Amino acid sequence: MWCAYWMRLCRIDQSDQHVSGVPPWNSAYHPYHASGQAMGMKDWGRLLLLSLLWGGTYMLAIIALKGWPSGAGNGVTPLFLVWSRVTLAAVSLFVILKVMRLAIPRDAKAWAAFFSLGLINNVIPYSLIFWGQSQMSASVAAGLASILNATTPLFTVIVAHVFTNDEKATPLKGIGVLLGLVGVAIMIGLDILSGLGEGALGQIACLVAAMLYAVSGLYGRRFKAMGIAPMQTTFGQLAASTIIMTLVMAVISPPWNAPMPGAIPFLAIVMMAIFSTVLAYILFFQILASAGATNLALVTFLIPVSAIMLGIVVLGETLKPQHLIGMAFIALGLAAIDGRLWRRLSGSS
Repeated sequence: MWCAYWMRLCRIDQSDQHVSGVPPWNSAYHPYHASGQAMGMKDWGRLLLLSLLWGGTYMLAIIALKGWPSGAGNGVTPLFLVWSRVTLAAVSLFVILKVMRLAIPRDAKAWAAFFSLGLINNVIPYSLIFWGQSQMSASVAAGLASILNATTPLFTVIVAHVFTNDEKATPLKGIGVLLGLVGVAIMIGLDILSGLGEGALGQIACLVAAMLYAVSGLYGRRFKAMGIAPMQTTFGQLAASTIIMTLVMAVISPPWNAPMPGAIPFLAIVMMAIFSTVLAYILFFQILASAGATNLALVTFLIPVSAIMLGIVVLGETLKPQHLIGMAFIALGLAAIDGRLWRRLSGSS
């Protein structure tokens, strides 16, 4: 879910060929080769694993929210799922930072930024996505949410064009945005025309979350200037999100008063925090260092595929034709924004 944010934070600076946002003075994030390098089998394996970990988030959310399968015990509320995910992930990352001997930033300016980023990159979008999935039919919720979340790069192009001077949209990116928006209209339009039928509000919530991820990507650029490494930023925003969600839950629905989730939903929560969050970001940085940010961006295309396949195989989901057609338009839009396929077709380097 954070892929677009990190792709912007860790984009390549071609002038010195290191990852922007990854301080070259930190041995844990050593500079790597140019972004156009070919990927080996190990890199492809890691990329596919990363897509499964992030794509699996949507499946695990359904298991936790709806108490799947039937008879597995109590499910949890969307807010409880957000709170438990960020809390478990923050604790795990704290241990990892200590093992890696990476300092935890202590100045007030850094933590003010962490709280802001945690709000727009974790707390609000997680809440919207999980609530959105809870409103959708269990037969489509994982796959559909993943497709809608894949629109983040489309909104990133718009946000960057409006609010930056160095990332203006090109005609090809503009075409990509239009194709993606057509895909969204196809996916959601029929439900809206039918009077905001079952799941339409949930779909809109997931779309708003994707917009917030685009905004958080722009906001995250400040951490490079602050000299804060990506792993430290990941921990900082998760720790800040934990504090925010603990306060929210204490007022709205204290987690200590909530019924204990069933064993399978509880396991899904733990897997989401450890595997789909902590392990996924360790893997993310490994691929970033060995294959480059441009190749890593391919995971954007793979996440919905992984989520849909897991939804079909594990949850028995069945997407409607309008969802598949919409996904095809979104994929074309992402390909246009990425640019590589179009350059190959046109014969340009």
